[in-house]
Amino acid sequence: MKHPKIIFYERKFPSANMILIKDHFQILVDTGFGSEAKETEQIIKDAGISPEGLHLIVNTHYHRDHVGGNSHLQRKFGVKIAAHKWEANLINTRDTEACNAGWLDQPVEPYEVDLQLADNDEIRTGNRSFKVLHTPGHTLGHISLHEPEEEVFICGDLFHSNDVGWLNIFREGVSSIQRSLESVERVAKLNIRQAYSGHGPQIKDPIHSINTARRRLEKWLKDPEKVSWHACKRIFAFTLMMKNGLQKDEVDNYLLNCGWFQDFARYSFKLQAEEFIPVLIDEMIRSGAASWHNNYLIATAPYTAPQKEWVDKNSKPKDW
Repeated sequence: MKHPKIIFYERKFPSANMILIKDHFQILVDTGFGSEAKETEQIIKDAGISPEGLHLIVNTHYHRDHVGGNSHLQRKFGVKIAAHKWEANLINTRDTEACNAGWLDQPVEPYEVDLQLADNDEIRTGNRSFKVLHTPGHTLGHISLHEPEEEVFICGDLFHSNDVGWLNIFREGVSSIQRSLESVERVAKLNIRQAYSGHGPQIKDPIHSINTARRRLEKWLKDPEKVSWHACKRIFAFTLMMKNGLQKDEVDNYLLNCGWFQDFARYSFKLQAEEFIPVLIDEMIRSGAASWHNNYLIATAPYTAPQKEWVDKNSKPKDW
């Protein structure tokens, strides 16, 4: 039997990685950030596939860096999109909470989910079947894919090579740590030889990465404030990438108008929002997540700045 070809694309922020499964049916897992939709289209063409020939897009979860190319590929080429049923329902009913876009202040263009997935469903590529695993934590509808014969695992943001996805206790629930830990424990029982994460390089040692994720989540259970710091730094760093930095005199006003910032300040750190601004900035600098350059606060991780016109469009589910 012919093996499907797995092509892994490691992409800089603000995009997430993509996995293209070339078989009788061509499957694309995740589509990157919306500002890079044309680049996503070109990547597919460079792999020898016409975008209209894609059988299915499968989203591991509905965050903007994983679903941003959906709208372009669906509108232009009619590609069908699959996602977990819980997130699909929020998207298809145009719920204002869809994609966490409003709360995070991160734009995402409209799309429809054609195929609603559940735990233990199968995605058939022709010569193989990828089992859908519901792996909640990072989001409630987060899924991973496992192909047992070749022992391939596509994990989205469940875990990375040496990290885990940030946890949104305000939109996904205060039990997100326990959910993530249960998801990781479930995956630890699988035979995995090749693993592909939503961010960073291909995972070379899946067992080590799973054990690292487990230890981190267990530590977070004992010290939940660490979960909030991890999330705040990830969210704000992503904002800085998306906006290609913020001027010093813009930072305060921007943060004060963000739902995520207000919630973490008040509930996680017991501070007034104004008090939390210097605390967060100091931690961004101390941890190396950001630095000042000519009065601009800039993210330090490698990224590709979106076009300003795209960011200014600022499409959110409430506008869909």
